[in-house]
Amino acid sequence: MPSASHPPDPAAATVSVVVPAFNEASFIGLCLERVLRQSSVTEVIVIDDGSTDGTHALVEKMMAGEPRLRLQSHSHNSGKGAALRTGFACATGDIVLVQDADLEYDPEDYDALLRPLLQGRADVVFGSRFLGGGAHRVLYFWHAVGNALITFFSNCFTGLNLSDVEAGPKLFRREIIAGMTIQEKRFGVEPELAARVAALGVRVYEVPVSYHGRTYAEGKKVSWRDGVRALWCIVKFGITARWERKEGR
Repeated sequence: MPSASHPPDPAAATVSVVVPAFNEASFIGLCLERVLRQSSVTEVIVIDDGSTDGTHALVEKMMAGEPRLRLQSHSHNSGKGAALRTGFACATGDIVLVQDADLEYDPEDYDALLRPLLQGRADVVFGSRFLGGGAHRVLYFWHAVGNALITFFSNCFTGLNLSDVEAGPKLFRREIIAGMTIQEKRFGVEPELAARVAALGVRVYEVPVSYHGRTYAEGKKVSWRDGVRALWCIVKFGITARWERKEGR
């Protein structure tokens, strides 16, 4: 298990933000502006996951005046999990933070999310839309029901007591993700990450985050099929992650 005895030095800790992006030209510029505005951020890695709407060009333009900004590209759309795998491999910070490009989650929450890690109390922090905190846009009832069921079943397999396994913001000490081999390519990566973190036996915290959800007309990409896939991933990785850990893989 990665050592929990040497937390990042709060005065010197570096933070890499990994931003998966697929056809997010409408949001990526504002998203990156808000991320780069956070004083804690030392590196931002955008993974253009095969976009066809100009996302790549917008990020390249912003890179000209911002040395903290980096860009990785996939030749075709491979999914959020594949994008995170690329981003995690490139990250150099002491702490690695996942930020969705669509701004459903607010970078202003970074200080609160980082606090348990910088205080040496946590190795992994998950954001949660369901613990209170900031403003929440009211959207789809059945999505909320689905999220609750997915989280419940995930907890049954991992033994964790998460309130929101599907929330986007996730933070890791870099040693944690360095030892992970992410297999899931699409949105099923969320329960996979929970399963792999649980198998490691590291310290996990949740922090409330605000939520500014999108409608499908505004570009939301998750569908009911992703919910079904998430249930399969819960079973698959809930079993295999512990077995792989036991076998030292």
